[in-house]
Amino acid sequence: MELRTAVSPRDVKHYTTERLREEFLIQDLFVPGSIKLVYSHIDRIITGAAVPTAEPIPLTAGDELRAEYFCQRRELGVINIGGAGTITVDGKVNKIGFKEAMYIGMGSKEISFASEDAQNPAKFYMNSAPAHRTCPTVVIKPAGTPEPGVVIVKDENKVELGCLEDANHRVICKYILPGQVESCQLEMGMTKLEPGSVWNTMPCHTHDRRMEVYMYFEMPEDAFVMHYMGEPDETRHIVMRNEEAVISPSWSIHSGCGSRAYTFIWGMVGENQDFDDMDGVANKDLK
Repeated sequence: MELRTAVSPRDVKHYTTERLREEFLIQDLFVPGSIKLVYSHIDRIITGAAVPTAEPIPLTAGDELRAEYFCQRRELGVINIGGAGTITVDGKVNKIGFKEAMYIGMGSKEISFASEDAQNPAKFYMNSAPAHRTCPTVVIKPAGTPEPGVVIVKDENKVELGCLEDANHRVICKYILPGQVESCQLEMGMTKLEPGSVWNTMPCHTHDRRMEVYMYFEMPEDAFVMHYMGEPDETRHIVMRNEEAVISPSWSIHSGCGSRAYTFIWGMVGENQDFDDMDGVANKDLK
């Protein structure tokens, strides 16, 4: 497990391009046949991915957590952006298809990931946060018929925002948040930009009570996203490619502009779970 320390905005404004990337950018997430995990001291979030091929891959705590098992003191959100797969939690096998998700509550001991087809493996993207209470483990699907242990994303949690004139026409699908999937502090969802739109989270905002991680995907090899971060009057950028993630501290804006449309998964942890608790930044005040 890779460790990243917390950083001060007073220091970040002096970082070189390479130092920014070292501190905030997460590359090479989806490695066939393995799990990659990055532990950030910023609200203790863990970001990672599992790409099982011929054999299932177990999720273990590692020395870094000083725990008997990964979810002993943690909760976990997982979204599959690859082929069909399964997540087995304490002996129960759960089928997770493309853009389907799972919330795994604190106390779940044995977790493993598998793909139905090794030639078209699942790509399980993960966010994990410390937890102080156990919430129900459930499968989450964007659409379908409700069944035991499966939550279907509510219509009100599929939000269309922006417009083509502002190049930010997008659809937000909220997977893990209060009123739909109970969690201790973790929130997760996915935002897809419509063709012709390239801006996300613009006008931008900060939220001092939560940090956030973005993972960009569904981009061609030659495409990129200019991810903007930093204090509103001290902005910086990181050039991001397909299936890369970026850590955003609570004091930082987090928005992006791509060379073409793309999709990204967002995950938040911190003081509260109020999705609309944001401190907006007017375009005219950005520097």
